[in-house]
Amino acid sequence: MAAFVPKDTDYEARVRASFARQRVMETIGAELSRVEPGEVDIEIRFREDLTQQHGYLHAGIVAAVVDSACGYAALSLAPPGAEVLSIEFKLNLLSPAAGESFVARARVKRAGRNVTVCAGDLFALKGDSEKLVATMLATMMTVVANSS
Repeated sequence: MAAFVPKDTDYEARVRASFARQRVMETIGAELSRVEPGEVDIEIRFREDLTQQHGYLHAGIVAAVVDSACGYAALSLAPPGAEVLSIEFKLNLLSPAAGESFVARARVKRAGRNVTVCAGDLFALKGDSEKLVATMLATMMTVVANSS
């Protein structure tokens, strides 16, 4: 779990405001469904225009959603006025991403002053079942927000 809990009680508002400015998530129809200190869930419905040639959710979309969930999990623990940027991630695609919808669940493994390590998983949802289709280990860098 996270190394510390934010003293900033507005962490959820900051995460949601940042997510609302992220146009790629809007473009693919992703929604921020849960924000807790050090944990974030992002959901996306299946859409044919987001698939690869075999009809599965494209790996680039999988990576974008899980990376964003990891980044926002890190941001939830960052100090007010800070932002985070991905500096590295490893994505393992475990199974074809086939489902009615998908949820990326990310959590901070260790939050540091400058670098935060997160883990995230993408699950395919169909009816009442869910299947793990991808897992990510990501490193985020904390940066001072640009005021311009």
